Amino acid sequence: MNLQYKKKYSRVLYLIVFSLLQQFVVAQQVVPYKDDFFELKNFKFSDGSSLDSIKLHYYYVGKPHLDKQGNVDNAILIMHGTGGSGENFLTENFAGQLFKAGQVLDANKYFIILTDAIGHGKSSKPSDGLKMKFPAYTYDDMVDANYLLLTKHLNVSHARLVMGTSMGGMQTWVWGYRYPDFMDALMPLASLPIEIAGRNRMIRKMMIDAIKDDPNWENGNYKEGPVLGLKHALNLLMMMSSVPLYWQKEAPTKEAAELFLQNWLAKAQKGKDANDMIYQFDASRKYDPSPYLQKIKAPLLAINSADDQVNPPELKVLDTAINKVQKGKFILLPVTSETRGHGTHSLPKIWGNYLKEFLEQTNK
Repeated sequence: MNLQYKKKYSRVLYLIVFSLLQQFVVAQQVVPYKDDFFELKNFKFSDGSSLDSIKLHYYYVGKPHLDKQGNVDNAILIMHGTGGSGENFLTENFAGQLFKAGQVLDANKYFIILTDAIGHGKSSKPSDGLKMKFPAYTYDDMVDANYLLLTKHLNVSHARLVMGTSMGGMQTWVWGYRYPDFMDALMPLASLPIEIAGRNRMIRKMMIDAIKDDPNWENGNYKEGPVLGLKHALNLLMMMSSVPLYWQKEAPTKEAAELFLQNWLAKAQKGKDANDMIYQFDASRKYDPSPYLQKIKAPLLAINSADDQVNPPELKVLDTAINKVQKGKFILLPVTSETRGHGTHSLPKIWGNYLKEFLEQTNK
């Protein structure tokens, strides 16, 4: 086999293998999606600090549709929870229940945008290099950055729906009063429109302190850890989002419970950075929509689960707060064998019918 033939043969073989790999990746996707970055120059944070450049990463499903004026009229924004990313919504449990043909958020009909918030996923974050010198961002900063992504980069001046889970749910409330004319509808899941206080803030503070109190943290300049501090923080996070009924069923013996814990921690520790975690859980420190609820114009459907340990129904917050929203409605999902506590926010098979009805009601 001469050299020229070898090169040609190798090139053909490479193309075949590459094609097969591409087909394998597509086959593994629950729904076809793409992702991209948007660079924001001279982004100013709410505390007055700024960065010359930050990057926002996002996934998208479906295609934008333009109205007669050339504006995108089918955009849906979905925002993830603390420590997560837009990729969380590309699972069978979420995308497989909502985005496929004929489903509630059919990607053939909608342009679905799944952002990585500042400090999360592939967007700019402390672990990129600045560590604890990264600006102390807040939910307002995250919402404002996403607003710039949609309006300046994706040509979306108005959204059909803005929704989110957990932290994304809280940011949905912020969207409602910060940009009240931007959307047709709002759906916050697993959230409350009040200041993060009580048990919620206490656990967040314990998580942050667990990392900072680790001697290996070194004011954020650690090299290999802090393994122990991060583990303690994740233990607290586990209890914060616990699901007593389901966990008792899954781990009915001492051995099963310890194995459950071991597996949960092993999965939770993957890819976690201690500084990023500090920022992520402290970003809620200035969150408080309660004084602004009357400014929300769009119809709003808030959905929580009765077994949510992060937003326990006995606080009775939404029972009264929803009355301050001009077009607000609150649904509390009962505890069943299917609910997963705080994690119910990512199971549209449980609340998807409410979303379907809500979209029909808000269809203009």
